[in-house]
Amino acid sequence: MSVYTGRLSVAPMMDWTDRHFRFFARQFTKRTLLYTEMVTAQAVVFGDAEKLLSFSLPEKPLILQLGGSSPDLLGKACQIAQSFDYDGINLNAGCPSERVSAGNFGAALRQNPALIADCLQAIKENSRVPVSLKTRIALEEMTPDSDGYDDLCRLAELVKPLTTDWIVHARKARLKGLTPKQNRERLPLNYDLVYRFKRDFPDLTVSINGNIDSLDAALRHLRHVDGVMIGRAAYANPALLAEADNMIYGESSSPVSPFAAVLQMRPYIEEQLTKGVRLNAMTRHMLGIFKGCAGAAAWRRTLTENAVLPDADFKVVAQALKSVIPIN
Repeated sequence: MSVYTGRLSVAPMMDWTDRHFRFFARQFTKRTLLYTEMVTAQAVVFGDAEKLLSFSLPEKPLILQLGGSSPDLLGKACQIAQSFDYDGINLNAGCPSERVSAGNFGAALRQNPALIADCLQAIKENSRVPVSLKTRIALEEMTPDSDGYDDLCRLAELVKPLTTDWIVHARKARLKGLTPKQNRERLPLNYDLVYRFKRDFPDLTVSINGNIDSLDAALRHLRHVDGVMIGRAAYANPALLAEADNMIYGESSSPVSPFAAVLQMRPYIEEQLTKGVRLNAMTRHMLGIFKGCAGAAAWRRTLTENAVLPDADFKVVAQALKSVIPIN
């Protein structure tokens, strides 16, 4: 069974879903599929692969998301990644940022479906793990007078021999004139098209993505598709994932409270500090964990002001916790 048949995942998000966030997310859910930030193939091949690709075993199951438009570099990156033992490789064909588009990858790849196929082929030939594609419904520039569905279907037919695992962000992308935030806010969501895509391609494993902000919403989507990917909502408050193993996967474990999750991070934080990692590199992912609770503002303030100090250690976290009423 493919790792992508997991019913819930947390989206890859640049500058957010690094190894420290993923370890923290694992305090709440053992089953949810996690993704790295997008890592460019060029960076892996010519940069510090150990720094870019290393992770802690508890982060698994974990997918490496690669960005790139050179089949040769993507293949080499996959060869390097093999020794790190990821559970899958994902090709980013959906990010609409101008910086990414300037490199002719992300959503810009949709301008050249044959190149997407070549990239997937290179990844598949140089990997021992399942390969997936994350993309949008279509490019607004190429489908200004339609909903883009036919374009999505043509791509599916083309790459079906290369991957059957898809994550579809349920809106179009516009490459020029909009920031990624504006792409989310100004281009309409069309969940029904993704549902239709799953009906028309029943042999594909299809996960849906785009403004899904709760497990209840995820369950509604799961009536129509194989999986749900949650993004910014899970990052803003990872405690959203506390009921995931029970609600989504049918387990009967006791959910971990935010207070307990922070305390469980102590050994990891102390180990990372001995490796030269700054405290704020880890605590920045915890700032929203007590949102809506008494003491949340003091928690954020204590961490923001003190975790950046050169000698900051777990005592800063312990002090910040004193501001918060424990959640049972």
